[in-house]
Amino acid sequence: MHLSIIPTLLLAIVLQASQVKFEQLIGTWQLVHFDAMDQMRNSQEYQNATPAMRAGMEYKINNRLENTIYEFVPGDSLKYTDYVRQEIVQKQAKVEISSEDVLTIQTGKEIRKAKIVEFSSEKMVLEPISTNPGSGKLVFEKIK
Repeated sequence: MHLSIIPTLLLAIVLQASQVKFEQLIGTWQLVHFDAMDQMRNSQEYQNATPAMRAGMEYKINNRLENTIYEFVPGDSLKYTDYVRQEIVQKQAKVEISSEDVLTIQTGKEIRKAKIVEFSSEKMVLEPISTNPGSGKLVFEKIK
């Protein structure tokens, strides 16, 4: 009778081990790829743009990548850069991770959610959960 409980316990241990813990996120992460940027590069607007306009779009893409930094700090906080009216601003948020690896970021009344679809000590891939699907995945690399 007691042997029938062993597979259930093993499954629980495996599932628990695969869940991302907040402590694993602590550190500084930089955005290195965002699927939406590839979609923009494949758009008619980008394809038909003049070289100068394309260079301007590439500058904005690279600027966004270089300046999108997430710093998870001990406790349940996140310091991050965001764009407000095309200006880079620093923000702080409260963070939670559910048992399904859904990252919830709350800044005041604003709540953003993303599924952690891949995670290692050096790389994190997030897939935003929103009413506007199709923005694609965000790939972060740990820099500190």
